[in-house]
Amino acid sequence: MLFYDFEVFKYDWLVVVIDTDKRKYHVVVNDVEALQELYIANKKEIWVGYNSRHYDQYIFKAILCGLNPKKLNDFIIEQGRGGWEFSNLMHKIRFNNYDVMAGVDKGLKALEGFMGNDIRESSVPFNIDRKLTPEEIEATIFYCTHDVEQTIEVFMERMNDFEAQFDLLKAYNLPLSDISKSQTQLSAKILDAVKPTNERKDEFDIRVPDNLKLGKYQYIADWFLNPENHKYRVNPKNPKSKKHGLTAIVAGVEHDFAWGGLHGARKQYSGEGIYLNMDVGSLYPSLMIIYRLMSRNVSESGFERFKEIYRKRLALKHAGKKKEQAPLKLVLNKTYGGMKDKHNPLYDPRQANLVCVFGQLLLLDLIEKLESVCEIIQSNTDGILVKLNNMDDYDLIDDIVFEWEQRTGLNLEFDEIISRIYQKDVNNYLTVDVDGKVKSKGSYVKELSRLDNDLPIVNEALHAFMVHRIPVETTITRANELIKFQQVKKISGKYDYMIHGEEILKERCVRVFASKMSNHGGLRKLHGTTKKFAKVESTPEHAFLWNDDIKNVHVDAVPQLNKKWYIEMAQKRLKDFGVI
Repeated sequence: MLFYDFEVFKYDWLVVVIDTDKRKYHVVVNDVEALQELYIANKKEIWVGYNSRHYDQYIFKAILCGLNPKKLNDFIIEQGRGGWEFSNLMHKIRFNNYDVMAGVDKGLKALEGFMGNDIRESSVPFNIDRKLTPEEIEATIFYCTHDVEQTIEVFMERMNDFEAQFDLLKAYNLPLSDISKSQTQLSAKILDAVKPTNERKDEFDIRVPDNLKLGKYQYIADWFLNPENHKYRVNPKNPKSKKHGLTAIVAGVEHDFAWGGLHGARKQYSGEGIYLNMDVGSLYPSLMIIYRLMSRNVSESGFERFKEIYRKRLALKHAGKKKEQAPLKLVLNKTYGGMKDKHNPLYDPRQANLVCVFGQLLLLDLIEKLESVCEIIQSNTDGILVKLNNMDDYDLIDDIVFEWEQRTGLNLEFDEIISRIYQKDVNNYLTVDVDGKVKSKGSYVKELSRLDNDLPIVNEALHAFMVHRIPVETTITRANELIKFQQVKKISGKYDYMIHGEEILKERCVRVFASKMSNHGGLRKLHGTTKKFAKVESTPEHAFLWNDDIKNVHVDAVPQLNKKWYIEMAQKRLKDFGVI
C-alpha cells in the first residue's frame, strides 16, 4: 500500500508518497517523468489518501495526462465541480485508490486534533502568485509529509472499514480497482443495478401497508397519502427552507413524522425502574424484502442475491461473528442510501419513500397497541423504549409484540432490561441496564474515540455522574491530562479566517482551551460575505490555543487552564438533561 498527498500551487506541485511495505518515502516536485515512473512501478498497488476520491487521484491523473494541475485544483475547489468532469483523458489512467475519508464528515486536520497531534498549518500560503523558493518547497514537503503520516494513523484507526470493503471484493470476485468505489457504488454493482432508460416520475406514488391496523392514529397515515404533503421541504423551490413534516402527540410524546424517519422522545426525562428497549432487526432491508420495496433497477437475480446476503448476515450475527458479517451488513445498509442518490444505479426515490413510510407507520402501529399497557419513553426510526409498571407486564407486552410480528413479518429484538435512563431528547440519552452496561447516544454523552475526541472531560464527567453518582466537579478537578480538556474547532469555507483576541490566525483548524487569564481573548470568525465577526460556537470567553502535539502534556504544565469553565459546561449540560 502507498499513502499519498498532493499540494498544488499556481506554478508548482508536489506529492509525498509513503510505501508502507518497503518503508520508503518518495517526494516528487514538478517532475512529471519521476511521477510516471513511480506510477508505473506501483500501478497494481493500492494508493491511499484522505479525500483522494474527490481530489488527489484527479490531480495525479491530470499530471500524468499533461494537464495543468492548478486549473484542475481550481475546477474542484473554487468551482465545486467533480474532478472526473475536467477531461476525458483522465479516464485512461487506472489505479486503485482508497479514500480514508469515506463516511467521515470531518477534515484531516480535525482528526489530527482529536488524536492530540500537531495541527499547525504550513507556513507557505497556497495563493502565492510566483514560483516557490527552495525554502518554501522544503517547508511544504515537511507539511505534506506530516499529513501523509497522519493519514496512515487515521487509516489504522479505521482499519475495520477497509477490511470490510476489501472482504466484499473477495466475496463477490470483484476486481481490485473497485476498491476505489464508494460502498454505495459497490452495493449497486453487487446487486447488478441498472438505471432505466427513461426517468420515472412517480417519486410520491405513496401507499401504505395492507396489513396496517391503525385506529386513533389513522390521520398520520392519511397525512402521507395526502398529495399536499408530497414534498420534502415547506417550499420545494427553496432548498434551504424548513423540512416538511408532521408533528403529532403519540402516546403522550411529541413525535415528528417526515420523509426521513420517525423521531419522538420525552424531553429532559430521567428515571429509574423497569425499561425495555425494543429494536426491529435490520428494519429497512427487511421491509425491502418482505414488501418487495427493493429498487426497481435491481433484477430478480439481484433481488435474490440481496435476500441471500440478508440471510447470511443474520446467521453470522446470531453466531456472534461480528467481523465476518461486516461486509454483508455494508451492502444491506448502503442499498437504501443508493435509492436516494441520483448518481447511483440504485436510484429509485419512490421505493425509498415507501420503505421510509412503511417503517414509520408499522412502528406507529405497534406504539398504538402498546400505549395502554406501558409508558412510551422514546421512539426512533427502528425502535421503541418503554417503561413497564412491573415485570408482570412483560408477558402482556410480549403477546402484543408477537401478534405484530406475525402480522407484519418483522422481527422485534428485546435488547436489554434498563434500570436507569437520562434523556435530553431523542438524539441525546444514556441508559444503564440491570447488569450495569451503559449505552449512550449524542454529542453530550456518547463514547468518544481517538477520531472523535472533543471536550472529552465533559463527556467523562456526565458519564461518571449518571452512572456512578460522582459529582462533575470531582471528575474534572481530578483530571490531569491536557488532551481531555481540548476543543477542536474548524471554520468552513464561508469564513475568511479566525481571530484570537486581536491576532488573525492562518490556521482554519485550532485546538482551544479555557483560560483563567483575563487578558486572553476569545475566538471569533470573519464571515466571507457579510464581513461580520461572530463568536466561534461554544468556545470560552477567555481562551488559549495549543496546536502542536499535546498527547503527553500534564495540566500542571498549563496553570492558566480554567477547570471551572469545564465544570460549568458539564453542569449546564446536566440541566439540559433535566437532571439538576
